[in-house]
Amino acid sequence: MKALLLLVSAGLCLAQNTLTPEEKKAGWKLLFDGKTMNGWRDPSKLSPPANAWTIEDGCLKPLPKPKYREDLVSVGKYADFELQFEWKISPGGNSGLKYRIQEFVPLATDDIKKAKKFEDSLDAAMKGGKLPSRASVMKRSGTEVYVIGFEYQTIDDDKHPDARRGALYQSGSLYSMIPRTKQAAKPVGEFNQSRLLVKGKHIEHWLNGEIVVDASLDDPSIAAGLEKRWGKASPVYKLLVNQPNKRCPISLQNHNDEAWFRNLKIRPL
Repeated sequence: MKALLLLVSAGLCLAQNTLTPEEKKAGWKLLFDGKTMNGWRDPSKLSPPANAWTIEDGCLKPLPKPKYREDLVSVGKYADFELQFEWKISPGGNSGLKYRIQEFVPLATDDIKKAKKFEDSLDAAMKGGKLPSRASVMKRSGTEVYVIGFEYQTIDDDKHPDARRGALYQSGSLYSMIPRTKQAAKPVGEFNQSRLLVKGKHIEHWLNGEIVVDASLDDPSIAAGLEKRWGKASPVYKLLVNQPNKRCPISLQNHNDEAWFRNLKIRPL
């Protein structure tokens, strides 16, 4: 019996980060093989190199408080798609998955600290339409890249201060724009199964078999949420309301907390 259990356990491990014959036939593509950064813009191989991400136990994992904080960005770009992924978060942790990404903005920590609020520092960096380069910002102490896109929220709903603000900021929500309709996340430390559907402006967020967001990116509440946070004059507001880029990468967020992502697979529609 013990030997049988070991074989079953080994079989379950082998099943991670793979596609079944049925998934391959249906057009699914594996985004992470469990061992390498293939298919992702590996920060350690960019110029200059950085160390915001690693691979641990068959998972993509953000490293807290790296000198240069950045999301892990897919090489592939997608318009309409269905995406599946599994994730777990550390106690009190925060992360997310971003899609329909419009821009990447390198920021220096000194500039963020000097601004009255973070949003002001981002607007200032985008002023004039020419962004600072990744290399130039990395020469300064403490930097990050802000990803302008829509976020599928993954967070500790009970302990993270942002999540305590309400459903708009809790797991499964379209962060700060469309609240999740029900609490479907598993306890912290357990893996959650998520599904994301993007077809035109229609989006669906699924969490552990429950649909928690069913909306349109044209929903007035999205524009209202953007206006409340950024203001109508902000480049961020304009980019996310108009969405000029339709074929975009996806990214996994480094929010200075430990998180784990695995079994990422996508099916272009």
